[in-house]
Amino acid sequence: MSSQSKKVAVVKVGGDMLLEKSDRYAFAENLNQLISHGWSCVVLHGGGPQINHLQKLQGLTPEKIEGRRITSEADLNVVKQGLCGQVNVDLVAALLAQKVNAFGCHGASALLLQANKRPPMEFENIGLVDLGEVGDVVKVNSALIDELLALELTPVIASLGVDQSGQVFNINADTTAAALAKAINAQLLILCTKVGGVFEDINNPNSRIPEITSNLAKKLIENKIITEGMIPKVNEALSLLDQGVRSIAIVNANQAGNFVALTDKRSKVGTRFIKD
Repeated sequence: MSSQSKKVAVVKVGGDMLLEKSDRYAFAENLNQLISHGWSCVVLHGGGPQINHLQKLQGLTPEKIEGRRITSEADLNVVKQGLCGQVNVDLVAALLAQKVNAFGCHGASALLLQANKRPPMEFENIGLVDLGEVGDVVKVNSALIDELLALELTPVIASLGVDQSGQVFNINADTTAAALAKAINAQLLILCTKVGGVFEDINNPNSRIPEITSNLAKKLIENKIITEGMIPKVNEALSLLDQGVRSIAIVNANQAGNFVALTDKRSKVGTRFIKD
């Protein structure tokens, strides 16, 4: 059955939500609840903290600019190890324990996430920077994802890309989740983080911003309320509202029922993105 005729959700989960076994199980419980409510799910995961740890163990220094990781050839080897050798396996195991029929894979599997090397990027006060072995998704193998969903499998994809020559790239999980949601006509995009939303004051849980528009996002970035890795999350989410994805939100998975709550526009969990 094509994903176009089903309720499909893309769930992107950051490595910060996958560090502890209890967090992985809470995420898995939320995903199981969403599937039980009739949704087919595709999971895309990062692994920033895990990669940082492995880099340090190997004598490498993690480098980022505005939340984007600079990736040398040596760094790329660590990214592969962290994403595919640790995070993917542990997440799939947690999902299986919660009765989710998870299928672990990565973006290089059957050109699942085809990418090209990203050209140098312009950064304010820095200029052009070559991020190294970093790619941008140019094509998603949506037919393969449709087949996996038809088999009632839940793809759990490590955020790597590959070009047709076999060159593997580190790809930003937030921008990739946006490309994935667009390609498979997902109705719901969940960006799952430990923080669980956008806050005016990260130390004040009562300062959560329930809804963000494009105009508000610009002000929050200018005022340094949205910073670093949250910037690409917000920008990509807002861009999708004009491309067919109906509902987008940042949420934490530690509380049971949060994913299902996002299917109700009246819910008060996380931070939603809406049109101006």
